[in-house]
Amino acid sequence: MNRDLSRRTKLALYGVLLVLAIPFVFPTWWMVTSSLKPVADVFAFPPQLLPVDPRLDAYRRVFELQPFGQQYVNSLYIALVVTVGTLAVSALAGYAFARIRFRGQNLLFLVVLAGLLIPSEVTIVPLFQMFFKLGLIDTHWPLILVPIFGAPSVLATFIMRQFFISLPNELEEAARVDGLGRFATFWRIALPLSRPALGAVAIFTFLHSWNLYLEPIVFLSSPEKFTLPQALTQFIDVYGGPMWDVQLAAASMTALPVLVVFVIAQKQFVEGLAHTGLKG
Repeated sequence: MNRDLSRRTKLALYGVLLVLAIPFVFPTWWMVTSSLKPVADVFAFPPQLLPVDPRLDAYRRVFELQPFGQQYVNSLYIALVVTVGTLAVSALAGYAFARIRFRGQNLLFLVVLAGLLIPSEVTIVPLFQMFFKLGLIDTHWPLILVPIFGAPSVLATFIMRQFFISLPNELEEAARVDGLGRFATFWRIALPLSRPALGAVAIFTFLHSWNLYLEPIVFLSSPEKFTLPQALTQFIDVYGGPMWDVQLAAASMTALPVLVVFVIAQKQFVEGLAHTGLKG
């Protein structure tokens, strides 16, 4: 009796979750299926949930109208470099704020956190002037350096600091007894234990860099150097109107890595964020 009730409860719960998931899954479903339709069918009424005559012509035109392959590579390598750089900076800074005692430590950490309160739109003009003087406009350097040393890295530093604070002090004491110095303790003990937090930082850093839009349109002007969010705005016809089937095909290919990364690493993402509130 109880077992049957438990099964019914689970089925009811799964049913409710399935219904609640529809508003989140349907836009992605509509995007992918509409990319396989002719333009006339995209706005057909009543709407078609499945393409009547699926075709891949829009996917072929994506690569014909823009250097989309190069733009895809641009976004991928920039996101990977930014992720690795942010992990390195945030892990070292988070460990320093959590484990090294120095005068003005808390005040300096508050100053660092204040960077989260400054919108990126406020700093975009001085950043443009700085990179212009350095001759780095229309290069990928601004898209790499700004996220690594900007607000995304501040949030990553906060997450890493909270995780390192939660580690028992006995681990460092045992490391000192074994003759390990500060950096060796960080590299051999603290960093391997911080994989959940590193996973969370890696995911949101990769997604932030992958979806970055404002900075590319400010710093880049050559189509072969565009990133994907910027490239998606270029699929227009001779009258300036959107090419819906081509845009949806490009958007589907753009969203694919995001879905793959989150599905694979969602467990690490949840565990990493859960550890940020263990100690203040």
